[in-house]
Amino acid sequence: MAAQRRRAGVVSKAVYETQAAFRFTLRRFLRFSETTARGVGLTPQQYQALLAIHGFPGRDRVKVGELAQRLQIHHHSAVGLVDRLMAKRLAVRERSTVDRRQVFIHLTTRGVRILQRVSAVNRGELRRLRPQLIRLLGRMARLEGRRSPSSGLP
Repeated sequence: MAAQRRRAGVVSKAVYETQAAFRFTLRRFLRFSETTARGVGLTPQQYQALLAIHGFPGRDRVKVGELAQRLQIHHHSAVGLVDRLMAKRLAVRERSTVDRRQVFIHLTTRGVRILQRVSAVNRGELRRLRPQLIRLLGRMARLEGRRSPSSGLP
């Protein structure tokens, strides 16, 4: 009977419970991070932008399109976000010296300092949540291991 349900794509209650618990834990962290950002005068999206810019793989500057992709927002929304970061003196635009058509965004010293403050608090919260996240990820992996490969993801 259980094998029939797995083949038919039926997911056990334990899978749903684990996914819900994982999402709840992630959401708690995101809420914590949003509150921390607001505490230093940033919107959550501004903090995410600072992190995306300074944490970009291989460099500490991004093009607007790259920022939009990292934040999963429209290009014009990223332009407005950059304008607001510049108004707060957290980021600057700089033309590429190689290709003058390219414009990069990077953080100011003030932007890096604020990013460091918020990020340090968030890392502390992640350290606190780490055991729970690891436990839930392990449980999801074990539950997925019991499922038939043809049944797909829940």
